[in-house]
Amino acid sequence: MLASAALNPSCSFSRPRWPSDLIRIHSSTPAVAASFGSHPRSASRSFRVRSAATKPAKSPAEEDWKIKRDVLLQKRVRSVDVKEALRLQKENNFVILDVRPEAEFKEAHPPGAINVQIYRLIKEWTAWDIARRAAFAFFGIFAGTEENPEFMQSVESKLDKDAKIIVACSTGGTMKPSQSLPEGQQSRSLIAAYLLVLNGYKNVFHLEGGLYNWFKEGLPSEAEQE
Repeated sequence: MLASAALNPSCSFSRPRWPSDLIRIHSSTPAVAASFGSHPRSASRSFRVRSAATKPAKSPAEEDWKIKRDVLLQKRVRSVDVKEALRLQKENNFVILDVRPEAEFKEAHPPGAINVQIYRLIKEWTAWDIARRAAFAFFGIFAGTEENPEFMQSVESKLDKDAKIIVACSTGGTMKPSQSLPEGQQSRSLIAAYLLVLNGYKNVFHLEGGLYNWFKEGLPSEAEQE
């Protein structure tokens, strides 16, 4: 049988070996049969597949955010609500660093805020950029963005390392754990705060609730005319 199978490629076994087949094959050997017991029923009773409940593995993005959050906590980056942020701006010379896209900043922002976008629109038209645009479009995102490689350079040109900064974006995110989000929720402003403390900024706060809450509370805002 084996010789004819080797000579004739079309000759094959009638079906593949499944795990149950392998168990029967290996349990037929004296050593394995002895471990299961001499009777097939004792073998089936002895062999058990045990499963343990395990937590789903974290995605690379989740792992990356956990590292950033740990750094923010170590550097004691404090979160403040919008009313506290307004008070700090007025009374303690804090600067609101708005990291939203430039177009959103121009529509409305807190008076005196400085805009340095942490993400920017993909503007180049190389083959790689066209491929990325196509990938974004597949997910219904037609205005693809990428990390702004000049973010820190722009911040450093406008704010010195001793500046008192409140970083703000649209939604704010949070470092507070919850049952559904044990690591909190990352956001553009928290990622920007992480980059600031990594680069030597010592007085960095974070706007919890984001500028959505600022405008919702009716706090002062202004727009830039085209």
